[in-house]
Amino acid sequence: MRIGLGRVRSWLGLAGVLLTLLPFALSPGATGAATSMLIAALFALSFNLMIGQGGMLSFGHAAYFAVGAFATVHAMMAVERGSLWLPTPLLPLAGALAGLVVGAVAGYFATLRSGVYFAMVTLAIAELFHTLAPNIVGLFGGESGLSAMRQPWLGLTFGSAREVYGLVLGWAVLAGLALYLYTQTPFGRLTLALRDNERRVAFLGFNPHRSKVLIFTISAMFAGLAGGLLAVANESANYVLFGLGYSANVVLHTFIGGSTVFLGPALGAALLTLFGYVTSDLTRLWLLYQGLLFVVVMMFMPLGVGGFALEKAKTARSADVSRSAVVYGLRVPALGLVAAGTVFVCETLGVLLSRDYLAQTERLGKMLPISVFGRGWMPNAPITWLAPLALFALGLLLLRLADRRATADSMAESDR
Repeated sequence: MRIGLGRVRSWLGLAGVLLTLLPFALSPGATGAATSMLIAALFALSFNLMIGQGGMLSFGHAAYFAVGAFATVHAMMAVERGSLWLPTPLLPLAGALAGLVVGAVAGYFATLRSGVYFAMVTLAIAELFHTLAPNIVGLFGGESGLSAMRQPWLGLTFGSAREVYGLVLGWAVLAGLALYLYTQTPFGRLTLALRDNERRVAFLGFNPHRSKVLIFTISAMFAGLAGGLLAVANESANYVLFGLGYSANVVLHTFIGGSTVFLGPALGAALLTLFGYVTSDLTRLWLLYQGLLFVVVMMFMPLGVGGFALEKAKTARSADVSRSAVVYGLRVPALGLVAAGTVFVCETLGVLLSRDYLAQTERLGKMLPISVFGRGWMPNAPITWLAPLALFALGLLLLRLADRRATADSMAESDR
């Protein structure tokens, strides 16, 4: 069953209205987090142009994101000095231009190879930038980076989180629409053909290398635009943007969201950025949980969250709603119990094996209770380890009951 185009437009229109009204319901800090989600979503969409549509896995895409950020800061500094006239809303174009130029040069050499070798070349290029940037003070500001101030324009000071959010939202929507329209063009179809069978594209008379360079360049341009938006939002750029962490994050965002669905990477980026914003204040192990989440999604939802949601939406009408409600009524609390048990074990071991706790135990000569879920648990008490085991057992039991119910429902449906 295909989802109607009218329904898709309705959902997108509703999402647009909610995104526009969102900052009026959030605090300045939460609005800043929402701005980061939009920037990460655009960065993921630019990366997905290469991996999801072009079939080229880049391990160093943060290089063009960072180049865009630094170019935008330099443009902001020039505007601040009065040597350049460029309205603040147009500053991210400097990042897009820088990403395009650097991406064209780097893409020419990277696309001479394919597969693992292509990925290694992109990683080497990013690490080259990461190594050189702290030493080129005039261009990248050394280890302290560069900073500049946003300038007023047409009565807008861009001094509030809401105004910055509006600027980022406008660019994210325009860039996302441009990337979608790209997929509908003949060259967008050629991009998919390169992913599926590069040799056949050559037989059709197209030059695969030139085509891949162009795809790489366009992807780097939008990555530079996302970096420019980050520079405008933060009023600064630092060489750490070239680091492997940013390149790894965009890969995680894309695959968790689903590279086979156009908005899947944006969804993954938004969810994981929100996840980091919420959990980083609650626990020091939030990166561990992010890694566990990636493993779970890849094991049970290989098409990503976006692909999984699209599959369920396509089968929603044909499925019996009451039966599905029973199955998910068992699975949702089951997954919650398993997640609670996992958090319990991770938090307990995280504190128990930490240097501070070990030093404190050695100094006092006894173990102290570990606070998990608002209660103190003694590490040497049996209940401390029986509690997560009980959570796991109950969760797995509910999952087994849900699987049996789903199997019985599918057999009953086939008998009809």
